[in-house]
Amino acid sequence: MTADLVIHAAWVLPVDPQDSVLGDHAVVIAGGRIQALLPSVDARRRYPNARELDLPEHLLMPGLINAHTHAAMTLFRGLADDLPLMTWLQDHIWPAEQRWVSPEMILAGSRLAALEMLQSGTVCCNDMYYFPEVTAHAMAEAGMRAVVGLILLDFPTVYAEGPDQYLRQGLALHDHYRGHPLIQTAFAPHAPYTVSDASLTRVRTLADELEVPIHIHLHETAAEIDQSLRDHGVRPLRRLQRLDLLGPNLMAVHMTQVDEEEMELLATTGTSVIHCPASQLKLASGFSPVARLREAGVKVALGTDGAASNNSLDMLGEMRLAALLAKGVAGSAAALPAHQALRMATLDGARALGLEEETGSLAVGKSADLVAIDLGQANTQPIHNPLSQLVYAANRSQVRHVWVAGRQLLRDGQPTTLDAREILDEARAWRARLAGGH
Repeated sequence: MTADLVIHAAWVLPVDPQDSVLGDHAVVIAGGRIQALLPSVDARRRYPNARELDLPEHLLMPGLINAHTHAAMTLFRGLADDLPLMTWLQDHIWPAEQRWVSPEMILAGSRLAALEMLQSGTVCCNDMYYFPEVTAHAMAEAGMRAVVGLILLDFPTVYAEGPDQYLRQGLALHDHYRGHPLIQTAFAPHAPYTVSDASLTRVRTLADELEVPIHIHLHETAAEIDQSLRDHGVRPLRRLQRLDLLGPNLMAVHMTQVDEEEMELLATTGTSVIHCPASQLKLASGFSPVARLREAGVKVALGTDGAASNNSLDMLGEMRLAALLAKGVAGSAAALPAHQALRMATLDGARALGLEEETGSLAVGKSADLVAIDLGQANTQPIHNPLSQLVYAANRSQVRHVWVAGRQLLRDGQPTTLDAREILDEARAWRARLAGGH
């Protein structure tokens, strides 16, 4: 049998139904896909002439999936910290966006985001921001997967004058990337409080016709709930139900304010929740009851949100925080154990994005989207349980190698498709620009 590459690792976490931890195993890659997953001793015998990569003390796992980002906002990292959400948005972020957002800024910020995500083990992101065509180009250039949001608001911005132009530009982007191996699209109405019923109805119709998902901020704060009750007579989730938007195609980001009936509604409709614990904590938006949502049968994936409110795109850190926060919110140390946190950051993210047949786990026939993490460092020794060490002790500095569709994008911690020095110099130039106001 022939293979392009056989990767041997001390442990392989396939993220399978058994939550397996496979010792001294190998992943065999051919044509950008996983051809086999088997003990290393068998792989050496079956593929004697294959190129091999030996990774002692490394854990090999599916690449992480960041199910909610605003990639280009890396350039706003630290710009307006320690403020409540609406003050942060209305008095700082929205004015900064009106002043600075441009294709040039989006390209620089998206490249910086791609570099940070790859160096922390993320292979796919679900993005929502202005000039999505520029972000799509940056992610494809980096070799990453991305679901790029076709942004929609009811008011004018630097990107579009109104709903008609947002949707026209979004549909053109969708057509451009139709059939692309790495870039998919999703409709991305910003939030119920910025998009009207008429616009949301148009999104539902188009999403059904094109068979693409919908990505929306939902139930992020108590104030959002109060506003919806005042303006529409129902909570936002019920408003979306009334508009026939709930279902497997909908990704509801945040959901910090949710009652028992709403949990049941999310579960029965198959609506996904995207949990962003660091951003929700930093903006004091509330606590998403992740353990109860999962117990109710709701699909829950994990995202970082943007670097302006996190302030990081580190999915390993997000996974650890999600596991710890869920225990505190539930009042149970058994809530969201390590294997569930890992699943949220990989396969459940792929499911939310409609990519579970392609990525999110290590299985024969799937794309070879992998990350290798060095557990031989002081902070992850000794190793009693490699899965626990990954979730509770490892950090992004231990990410050594990343592959997407069998192509190596990170080798020994260094990017192979991106010029890190150029990207960082560009980020520093933007810092000076933003600080100087011109």
